Amino acid sequence: MNKPLLAVSYLIICSYFSNPISSAEAAKKTHHVRHHASNHQRASWYGAEFHGKRTANGERFNMYAMTAAHKTLPLSSYAQVTNLENHRSVIVRINDRGPFRGRRAMDLSYAAAKELGIKGVGSIHINPLSRNQTLALSSQ
Repeated sequence: MNKPLLAVSYLIICSYFSNPISSAEAAKKTHHVRHHASNHQRASWYGAEFHGKRTANGERFNMYAMTAAHKTLPLSSYAQVTNLENHRSVIVRINDRGPFRGRRAMDLSYAAAKELGIKGVGSIHINPLSRNQTLALSSQ
């Protein structure tokens, strides 16, 4: 099993057992967000200058983890992000708030942006995931 998939699986299992109520609430909220989401959103990435600093959920930012910042998606929820230019997809855990400048919808960790092939700002589609969707995708 490759390292990113193993890491996502570990995070999913840990978040499932640590706070089942917020995950259920996140699943309810993601339906509303998914319905109104635009297919052509923009994303950038953040890395070294924030590495080790606290994120909105209190953990330390790790630029090598598959995480992202979003303004409204619930913290510790998951989303599948697809680069519309090359159709690569990754699953990220929302652990921070932002982006706070420009018209971007999401700031990706360095690792997530690299997997997607985003070097600056990219055109993406965000698909918020319920816990069951996240578990199904990570087991593939």
